[in-house]
Amino acid sequence: MKKYIGILFILLLSITQLQAQETIVVPDTLSGWSYGWVAGLNGAQASYSNWSQGGVNNMAVSGNSTFRTYYRDGKFSYGFLLNTRYGKTRIDGEGTRKTDDRLSIRNRFLYDLGTDSSDFSVYGNLNFRTQFDRGFDYGAGPGGGDLVISNFFSPAYISQNVGMLYSPGEYFSFEAGAGLRQTIVSGEDVLDNNNYGLPAGDNFRNEAGVNLGASYQQNIASNLLMSVNAETFTNVNKSLSSTDVFFSSEFIGQINSLINTSLRFDVVYDDDFSKEIQLRQSLTVGISFILI
Repeated sequence: MKKYIGILFILLLSITQLQAQETIVVPDTLSGWSYGWVAGLNGAQASYSNWSQGGVNNMAVSGNSTFRTYYRDGKFSYGFLLNTRYGKTRIDGEGTRKTDDRLSIRNRFLYDLGTDSSDFSVYGNLNFRTQFDRGFDYGAGPGGGDLVISNFFSPAYISQNVGMLYSPGEYFSFEAGAGLRQTIVSGEDVLDNNNYGLPAGDNFRNEAGVNLGASYQQNIASNLLMSVNAETFTNVNKSLSSTDVFFSSEFIGQINSLINTSLRFDVVYDDDFSKEIQLRQSLTVGISFILI
């Protein structure tokens, strides 16, 4: 029971802004460079003594930062995104546990085809993703101990792909292409518990495959944004049933100039990590600061 009460507090501790965190959309009206940087920090604390309704003492803090830069010159455009998130909570009787952890770098190069009003572009992506700190599968180790299943650069993913993008407006896009993806697991303690599909004894794997992606992002009210994103990667040397799927949907509401809220739902299927579907749902409220 204490664990679930603590998780309820955790869900209130993330920062978001009125723009999907990992979506790169270069405005058609842009000429030259533009920059944006939003960061936030939030925390919570609760303590109980002889409280009839029950409760568990806890303290938590989390934060994130999203830096973007866009460039457009005629038919050529470029987008860069750096997204970082990290959060921890201390729950009485459970110790300190990580609640959020992400380091993501995304680069997108675009060249419009046809006339200025063409809906088709050639794209090239260069992306990187990992986490900062150790992650555990709690209670899954020998004698009820914790297993280390992730750490900095364990795993890390680097991907390069090129293809065709269809984008009839700034709200919707669909892309199809081919490329490479590298998986790196640098920590031996992580490899001992999950090899993320790497051959035995290896720390690195390179894959070639086909990628598909679609995104929809639109303000459904003056202060409410809906964002849906889906990506797949199919290794050419594996069956279609092993296709990696990444899906996220998010509703972001701006309460005022500082306070905002978000409801997010993520679904991941990656049989290199697990044969089961991975799910993550979060309801968050936080304060954000526009730095640029």
